[in-house]
This record gives sequence, C-alpha cells and structure tokens, in this order.
Amino acid sequence: MARRFELQGHRGARGLFPENTLEGFRATIALGVDAIELDIGVTADGVPVVFHDATLNGDIVRGPDGTWLAGEGPAIHALSFAELMQYDVGRLRPDTGYAAAQVAQDGARIPTLAATFGATGGVRIDAELKTIADRPELTVPPAEMAERVLAVAEAAGALGRLDLRSFDWRGLRHARALRPGLKLTFLTNARTVAAAALWWGGPSPADYGGSVPRAVAAEAGAACWAPSHVGLQRAEIEEAHALGLRVVPWTVNDPADMERLIAWEVDGICTDRPDLARTVMARAGLPLPGA
Repeated sequence: MARRFELQGHRGARGLFPENTLEGFRATIALGVDAIELDIGVTADGVPVVFHDATLNGDIVRGPDGTWLAGEGPAIHALSFAELMQYDVGRLRPDTGYAAAQVAQDGARIPTLAATFGATGGVRIDAELKTIADRPELTVPPAEMAERVLAVAEAAGALGRLDLRSFDWRGLRHARALRPGLKLTFLTNARTVAAAALWWGGPSPADYGGSVPRAVAAEAGAACWAPSHVGLQRAEIEEAHALGLRVVPWTVNDPADMERLIAWEVDGICTDRPDLARTVMARAGLPLPGA
C-alpha cells in the first residue's frame, strides 16, 4: 500500500497565485493538492472571510483608488463585509518577494468562507482560526470565531471536509466541544511555544517534560501537529508518531527541505509551491494528488 502523504497548498499556493482568493484556490486545485490551507477572519458584521492577517496588509491590498495601502491597514474586524469588498487583493506590491512569480488576478476580492466552500468542490479545507492571543483586540474572541466558522461549514454541507487549525488552542477546544468528531490540527512555532500560557490557554511544555508533541497529544481531538519546519528535529517527528499524531510541517518551499522531511517520514507538508512539491514527491515515489 502506498504511503499516505498529504500536500497542502498554503493560502492556496501563494508562491504562484494571489493568496487566499477564489482565483488562487481554483488554480491550486487544478495544479493538484490534497487540501487548501487558508486563514479566517470575521468582519464587523459577523461574516467569516478568508484573509491571512488580522489587519489589511499593504503588501497585497489596494484601496478603492487602486493605490497600495501604506503600512498596517484597518483590522478586518473593524470593517463591514461591504467595506471590505472595496479592496483589491489580486496582485502583490511589485517590490515584495513573490511578485515576479505570481500570476496576478486584478479585481480579486477577499472571499467569504461560504463562497470558498462553494468554489473548491470536494477538496478538503484546512481553515486556520486566526485569533491573535497577544493582540486580542484585533479579532473576535476564539470561541466566537469557531462558532461562526462551524455554522458556515454546516450550512454549506462541508463539515466532512473541514479541518480546523490554530496557534490559539482555545478556539480549537471550543470547536471540539461543539463538534466532538471534528479533526483538529494544533499549530506551533517558537513564538507561541515561548508564550504557551497565552496561546495554549493554560498548559505549557514544562507540564509535559518540555515536549511539544506530548502537549499536543494531550488535547482532545488532536489529530495532527503542524510545527514550523524551521528547527524541527527528526526525534520530535518520531515522538509525535509514537503518540498517534500526524505531522505536517509548514511552510516548506525549498525542495531540499522537502526531500529531508519526506525522508524523515512526515505525513505531509504545507507549501507555497505545490508545483515544486509535486516534483519532489514524484522522485520519492509518493502518489500525487489528482493523479
């Protein structure tokens, strides 16, 4: 039986297409992925939308007059959905990292989560609850975000293809209490581990002998650990597997890193460049999504 390996397109495939847009999601699905990873915010009038940052980012957002936003823009949570629709997110500012590689889609708008379910067919959605534990004023509370996302997924008939993920574990716990069968992915990086009392809502690595995999495995409903690939050790992957967790690191864009992590037997990767990942997977003899 072929080894199961999951290819996740990060924000769609932001190395190739405008991130977190319907246009980008459709193009990523056509390229061939197992899942679309995306980010959730909630507008002032309670609409779950797909955008990475809690505030509008001047690197990817142009105002109604077509000019790039200067600095940090308004918070998603401070704008109504109608106000949000005035902004164009179809291309990167020319001097930013991926601008030359992306296929621009002028006129693209920040999509609702409901529209995203409708545009992505049967592809699984890995939705990150984007609450900011150390800047709580920028978003709705974790429990409210979880409730709104689940309500949209249920209305769309998409609960069966929804996985929730977050660095802020409080929202995941609330979602699990509401939907006990939900698949949950616990995100970590150095910042959130260092401030675990804030981001994890109580426990810390010290409670588990310094082990992040053990902390994740102790959470009800934990199916997957998604650590930053930076600094990730093979022994941590092996420990997570022994605890029954899948391990899908982010955001892996260098083919050499992809090859190393595949050799270490991670269960998948989240990447801005699924095109490169597919080439590496083929060389490793892994089955390709859509093949």
